[in-house]
Amino acid sequence: MKVVIIGSGNVATVMSRLLVSKGHQVLQVMSRNIDNARILANEMDVNYSDLSGQPDSAADIIIVAVSDYVMMDGLLDLQCKDKLVLHTAGSVSKEVLQPLSAYYGVLYPLQSLVRDNHQIPDIPFLIDGNSDDVTKYIEEFALTLSPTVQRVGDEGRLKLHTAAVIVSNFTNHLYAITEEFCHKESVDFDLLKPLIVETANRIAHTSPSKLQTGPAVRKDIQTLDKHLRILSGHPKLRTTYMRLTDSIMNP
Repeated sequence: MKVVIIGSGNVATVMSRLLVSKGHQVLQVMSRNIDNARILANEMDVNYSDLSGQPDSAADIIIVAVSDYVMMDGLLDLQCKDKLVLHTAGSVSKEVLQPLSAYYGVLYPLQSLVRDNHQIPDIPFLIDGNSDDVTKYIEEFALTLSPTVQRVGDEGRLKLHTAAVIVSNFTNHLYAITEEFCHKESVDFDLLKPLIVETANRIAHTSPSKLQTGPAVRKDIQTLDKHLRILSGHPKLRTTYMRLTDSIMNP
């Protein structure tokens, strides 16, 4: 497929690399920020423009890979005609694209994508279209990018986006505040990294609900009390510890 990428951030960059790696052709990069568009376009060795330009007329698909909150900012003047237009957002309805084309839908990568990491991770795609024929077309295209593709509507995609924030962003925040605790208490956070990896790997084949360990699930009040005393000088982390302990003890 010949593809125009609108966007120049993490998702746009990783999606561009994935497309090329799977034999598709990125024709053009468009972005609100012309300097960022230039950087990605130079990597892809293609033309670029800001949103005052127009998508390359030779494109088969236009992929809008921008932040959810700026989804339609500056896009309404684009002449997409009969092109298939897809957005990559988890929490935005496909219907926002209706003003741009008669053929539109969603190609949502359910993964944390970072442009500084040049190794592309496994990416499940959630897809949807404004008609059965469009959805089938998107599905066939998505299957060239990943073996894991599911048809999911706006509501289901929003639910999975919510779940993704909890398991990824919230978990990473726990790592961050724990790292801060270790630094302040002069203990080595790096010693916890094998535990982090092992815990994540265990859920590949088993439900997390069956893998819970630790003092909360054992209702080990003495150990919990010791931990809370250690955390007395870290009120934010102590509150988080108490709330999660309560959630484990009282599911």
